[in-house]
Amino acid sequence: MNIEQFIALDPNEKPLDRMVSNGGYCSIFRTIGCIGDSLASGEFESRNDKGEKQYHDFYDYSWGQVMARDTGSKVYNFSRGGMTAKEYMQSFASANGFWEKDKLCQAYIIALGVNDIIGQKQELGDISDIDKDNYENNKPTFIGYYAQIIQRLKQLQPRAKFFLITLPRYGDENDAISKNFRDRLDDLTKFFDRTYLIDLFTYAPAYDKAFCDRFFLGHMTPTGYVLSAKMIESYIDYIIRHNEKDFAQAAFIGTDLYYENED
Repeated sequence: MNIEQFIALDPNEKPLDRMVSNGGYCSIFRTIGCIGDSLASGEFESRNDKGEKQYHDFYDYSWGQVMARDTGSKVYNFSRGGMTAKEYMQSFASANGFWEKDKLCQAYIIALGVNDIIGQKQELGDISDIDKDNYENNKPTFIGYYAQIIQRLKQLQPRAKFFLITLPRYGDENDAISKNFRDRLDDLTKFFDRTYLIDLFTYAPAYDKAFCDRFFLGHMTPTGYVLSAKMIESYIDYIIRHNEKDFAQAAFIGTDLYYENED
């Protein structure tokens, strides 16, 4: 056995240079919550007899459930096609019992923003919109609502880890929006503890015509969702390997146990 493959860290390694099998170190989390929209819900598009678009959330095809099968962990789809951070906080999470104790997770992956920023053209905002002491006072911007999700979950599960997924590059006029979005999520990882960026804008392939021709039919194809899971798993594995101390007590998340107090 070559132990170096597990402990050696290449300072030049990029997050998606090493694609993992069976979830890699994602499996240290036994419960994972995926908060998102259609692409977190395994949504597929169909056409009826009139050629009209119809949308269907097939959760078993979602990248979250691919992760569940890869890791053996319990993965929850806290998501629905068309979801926004505003709707999640104002009605969706409460209506579906997602704040309840039996739904609390060791880790959360948040994949929101397309419907908010590109679809509804909501004001993006920034971390100045956050009231760290009372999330109900956050300003009504995307970052204000997005931060509310993290803040409420931190009250319920203080030691949970959060992974924030950026928008990808599209190779079109939306890239400027995606870059600004990435920068604001990066600010959140500095504002909140135990919070990490999954920067698909920088490190994932561009979701351009060549990519979409292969992995999209309006929404992703089954292989597109599997590829998404592999990228997310590999990115989280990279984060864990490069921040081992941050995750040494992952098994204690959701309990009162600790080895030593975490920073």
